[in-house]
Amino acid sequence: MSEDLWPPHALDDPEADAPPAPAGGGVTLIVPTFNESANVAELLGRLRTAVGDREHFEVLFVDDSTDDTPAAIEKAAADCPFPVSVLHRDSPDGGLGGAVVAGIDRVGSDWIVVMDADLQHPPHLVPELVGEGERTGADLVVASRYLPGGSRAGLAGGYRVAVSRSATWLAKGLFPRALRGISDPMSGFFAIRRTTVAGAVLQPLGYKILLELTVRCRPERRAEVPFVFEDRFAGESKSTAREGLRFLTHLAALRSASPLARMIGFGLIGLSGFVPNLLALWLLTHAGMQYLAAEVLANQAGVLWNFLFIETLLFRDRRRHRHWADRLGRFALLANADLLLRIPVIALFVGRFGMDVLPATALALVTTFVLRFAATEALVYLPRGPRAERTTRS
Repeated sequence: MSEDLWPPHALDDPEADAPPAPAGGGVTLIVPTFNESANVAELLGRLRTAVGDREHFEVLFVDDSTDDTPAAIEKAAADCPFPVSVLHRDSPDGGLGGAVVAGIDRVGSDWIVVMDADLQHPPHLVPELVGEGERTGADLVVASRYLPGGSRAGLAGGYRVAVSRSATWLAKGLFPRALRGISDPMSGFFAIRRTTVAGAVLQPLGYKILLELTVRCRPERRAEVPFVFEDRFAGESKSTAREGLRFLTHLAALRSASPLARMIGFGLIGLSGFVPNLLALWLLTHAGMQYLAAEVLANQAGVLWNFLFIETLLFRDRRRHRHWADRLGRFALLANADLLLRIPVIALFVGRFGMDVLPATALALVTTFVLRFAATEALVYLPRGPRAERTTRS
């Protein structure tokens, strides 16, 4: 990925390859942008009013735009009493969440504030978020639409309100402990101490970066302040059905982060594979194919189904060190070997240990399932190490 970074106040300085990090106690406001040229001047103008010439404050735009947003930022930054920088990414890896993480990696201030560029997050609350964190000793301060005094008024239409509330309930249901004390985990407006995210391995997908940071970093002390989610100042919303799908995929990846959760997910996906398997078997046999040949081919439909869901939901972050065809071939080989292994295992349980056929079959299913999960993780989705990293980049 190619990245260009410049601080507008030092464009003529060839040595200026990073924004000046605020001194101890400083604040960096990270604003991810995608085609927000009509909003950035108003945003910086309101920030000037809210922040003034306060020391140790800077703004870093992480820009994935295809329009003239960087030029608009450069022009508007000329009137700002605080440093304003742009990190432009040619490849928008991870979407909005990836942009925020790229920004976090660039700054060294004590506090990091994240907000959108469309003015739906009120800039005057930036000092209040940090102030609440300093006052309470919190590691994370979330601007919430669901506290008294807050509002989701800027969500256009009942459909978007319903989607937002459903996403909130789903996230809190899946992560009750990680999201304890956070009424609005879908908020994109928050302040977090840099010490909370330092060293964390973050794998964002889409625009719900607060969920990623909270689940993976587990800030111990949380606080909230109410805010009114306002109407977009200019431009169009980036919320689409595709972003909704990325959100669900992100939830699944976070929920399956532990080995036990991945094993449970692996089993549930395997059970769901019976549906395409049986459907393919019915179609093939009704087309006149001999039933044993149909069984073999129908099993491949279930294997492909399982592979697609496991790729998407369980091992999304472990796919880069092997080509997809290599992963599919290994996965299919293991899945079909499971059928061949199960028969001798059942025979062993019955002949050597004197078990009845039904309990022996059930135990063989569990045994081969555990072996297949371990083999799939080890042989298809090896964790990326230095050697694998070098292979990928060569």
